[in-house]
Amino acid sequence: MDIPAIELDRIVDAALAEDLGWGDITTDAFVPPHVKGKGSFLVKARGVLAGMEVAQRVFHRVDRSLVLKITVPDGSRVDRGMVVGAIEGPLNSILKGERTALNFLQRMSGIATGTAQLIDAVSGLPTKIMDTRKTVPGLRFLDKYAVRIGGGKNHRFHLGDGILVKDNHWEALKVSGETLAQAIQRVKARASIFLRVEVEVKNMEEALESVAAGADILLLDNMTPEEMRRVVQEVKGKVLTEASGSVNLQNVRAVAESGVDFISSGALTHSVKTLDISLEVGMA
Repeated sequence: MDIPAIELDRIVDAALAEDLGWGDITTDAFVPPHVKGKGSFLVKARGVLAGMEVAQRVFHRVDRSLVLKITVPDGSRVDRGMVVGAIEGPLNSILKGERTALNFLQRMSGIATGTAQLIDAVSGLPTKIMDTRKTVPGLRFLDKYAVRIGGGKNHRFHLGDGILVKDNHWEALKVSGETLAQAIQRVKARASIFLRVEVEVKNMEEALESVAAGADILLLDNMTPEEMRRVVQEVKGKVLTEASGSVNLQNVRAVAESGVDFISSGALTHSVKTLDISLEVGMA
C-alpha cells in the first residue's frame, strides 16, 4: 500500500479503540483464549476489491499471532462467491477484529467499485475521473487510496496542496475590492511554482474572466453538458477543464463527451454503497 504506515496505524488504532475500548465482554466470556479458529473472506457481490492490507493490519494490531493470507490483491475485479483471503489463529482474537476489519474492507471496496463503474462508463474517452475532499473525517488516506485502486485520480488531498477559487472566494473578492486577476497574481507570487490555480465558474462569462485573469484550470460547476461543451470549445488549448456537480452513472458519459479533461465526483466517497463481504468463521 502507498499509505504511510504511521497514518495507517493511527486510523486502525482509532477504530479499534472505538470498538474495543471497553473490551469484548461476549467473546471473552464464551471463547477461551486457547481455542483456535479460522475464517474466509467471502465476497457476496460483484465489484472491485480494496482494503485487504488494511484488514490484515487490523488483525495484527489485535493479535500479532494471527495470520491473514491475502489470496486476491487489491484492485482485482471480484464476483459473488469468491474467497479473497483466509485467517487463522486464536478464535478470540479473530472475533475481536472481525467487525472493524470488515468495516474498512467493505467501505473501501465500495469506493473502488463505484470509481471503476464511472471509469467504465466513459471508456474510450480521454476524460479522467477524480475524487474530492468529501471524505469521512479521519479516513481520507483510505478513501483516496480506494479511489486510486478503482482506477481514479486524486484531487486535492488537503487545502494546502492546491489553489481552488470557489464561489465564496469570489464573494470575498467583491468585499475586498480586489480583482480576480490581482488575486491570482498575488497567490502565484507566493505559492510554489508547481501549484496551479483552479477557478470554479458557473457560466461562460466567469470562464472567460478567469482565463484572462491567469487561471490554469476551470472547474465547471453544475453546468449542463451542452454548456460545458461551449466553454471547452472556447478555452481549449488555454486551460484545462474539470466538470463537477451531480455526476452519476446516468450522465457521466454525456459530461465526458463535452470534452472536459477531468470529472470530479464527491459521491465516490460521501455516498458509498459498500461491497458486501463477510468473514465466515469456524473452528480450526
